[in-house]
Amino acid sequence: MGAFTTRPEITGTFGVATSTHWIASAVGMGMLERGGNAFDAAVAMGFVLQVVEPHLNGPAGEVPLLIHTAADDRTRVICGQGTAPAGATIEHYRAEGLKLIPGSGLLATVIPGAFDAWMLTLRDHGTMSLGEVLAPAIHYARHGHPMLERVALAIEGLAPMFRKEWPTSAEVWLPGGNAPKAGALFCNPALADTWERLVREAETVSGREASIDKARQVFSSGFVAEAIDDYLRSAEVMDGSGARHRGVMTGEDMAGWQASYEEPLTGEYGGWTISKTGPWGQGPVLLQTLEILKNTGLSDMDVMGDDFVHTTIEAIKLAFADREAYYGDPDFSDIPLKRLLSAEYAAERAALIGTDASHATRPGDLAGLSAQAQAAIARAENPADVSVGADAGEPTMAHLTNRRGDTVHIDVIDRWGNMVSATPSGGWLQSSPIVPGLGFALNSRAQMFWLDPDLPTSLAPGRRPRTTLTPSMARREDGTRLAFGTPGGDQQDQWQLIFFLRMLHGNMNLQEAIDAPLYHSMHFTPSFFPRKAQPGHMMIEASAGEDVIKNLQARGHLVEIASEWSVGRLTAASRDPGGMLRAAATPRLMQAYAVGR
Repeated sequence: MGAFTTRPEITGTFGVATSTHWIASAVGMGMLERGGNAFDAAVAMGFVLQVVEPHLNGPAGEVPLLIHTAADDRTRVICGQGTAPAGATIEHYRAEGLKLIPGSGLLATVIPGAFDAWMLTLRDHGTMSLGEVLAPAIHYARHGHPMLERVALAIEGLAPMFRKEWPTSAEVWLPGGNAPKAGALFCNPALADTWERLVREAETVSGREASIDKARQVFSSGFVAEAIDDYLRSAEVMDGSGARHRGVMTGEDMAGWQASYEEPLTGEYGGWTISKTGPWGQGPVLLQTLEILKNTGLSDMDVMGDDFVHTTIEAIKLAFADREAYYGDPDFSDIPLKRLLSAEYAAERAALIGTDASHATRPGDLAGLSAQAQAAIARAENPADVSVGADAGEPTMAHLTNRRGDTVHIDVIDRWGNMVSATPSGGWLQSSPIVPGLGFALNSRAQMFWLDPDLPTSLAPGRRPRTTLTPSMARREDGTRLAFGTPGGDQQDQWQLIFFLRMLHGNMNLQEAIDAPLYHSMHFTPSFFPRKAQPGHMMIEASAGEDVIKNLQARGHLVEIASEWSVGRLTAASRDPGGMLRAAATPRLMQAYAVGR
């Protein structure tokens, strides 16, 4: 449709790699050039992103992956979301005087999941050795990488707190006692030491797969877990509640957990089959929203017009209301997915979409689950009154929300048709103090649990938090395959929805669909501390146009106007049946890049 683009859509036949940092994308392409496959490339990229975007993800974070293996034409989920420790009970957290789990600090920690998920991916599907895929990350940690401006600003803002409350973080992030300068080389020798030692210990056994399994053991019950266990036995640190607390995780918790495979959830829309994670992530909301939108006449709307924006925003509100009421770890709760994803239920939900913006929280009233719906409504209308201290809870669009974090994303396709879409997060430099001797911090994903009982998202030992991390894959009827995703917390499936719909209904290529003005709703209860909903609120880039914005306001939307090129960090890659590869990355924040040939 002749849409404006900031850069060309990358095309080729050999391989494509796209991510939220140009260095990671280049590293991924380098692995493909050396004969590696998409899985080798994705793992190398994942570890590099921990080094170059440390305010967005880290070694003790988490990662869900969607992988597609060409040999058996199969799409699977790898769950790298760790579970709550044995000591993480509602009773213990309530006894600490908490109403909500803080957004930072040691009580916010679940078992680290990213490392084992990357190792499972490499062992079962990669071709390269552990040392080969870790070499780029070790290089940048040891010899330095150009410090991103946003990392420098995040560290500068946290420097007083690091010096006073988190001295182990000050040692790593304030070399010589000073915050690093944007653009200057920054090293993390402690992290380089950790990875080099892990590789050495892993390589004491022979064989590629055996050494990877040895690395998993070293992390979960060897020197890495021992260092974490030793630290948590006595550490009592300032957290997002404004008070000091000890953590509850132990080395025994880490030793008892491993990443796992799952079948994806799927939905159909416009000739595409879309694959997502289960309800322990927010992925099903994309499937729900698409099902609702089948009943709205969306395909006849201008994808850049206010009717399109209004209709998608209202559908998003309904799907996210159900997320808040009904999603959670299916290993612990009976999640009514069959009903939530059904065509009949979607038609009922679509009938609620009117010409004006709704300011009400409206989860569906499912048989036998009314209490969950009412609890979700109560949380939205009467959020907990909590004090906010050293809060780094919201990992979403720091430049828009005055928060200090985000997430990262990776999409890779190789010449054989193997594909990876992964959204690593957690373990940010602002989530908790650096573990002495390791060079990285623990995650804060437990903040997504509630301290109220009898909910699918109630805190419980062994339960996965209902995460926001949500990579995507899709297959068109002609065999074209697509991998896409974005950082952005609660906004992830919103931005992915808009990208996908504009690509489909607007006949846009990947780059055009990414570059088009973005928007999202803030109407529902957010996933991050302090968890306060903003009924009726939405944000949209100014580039959507004055007429669109005025018409949305006239419909009752409480519109917050963001500056142009400031919302969302989407990346995407595709492969058609003839082997043509395409890739794109957002120009927003000027650091994501797609490469390929």
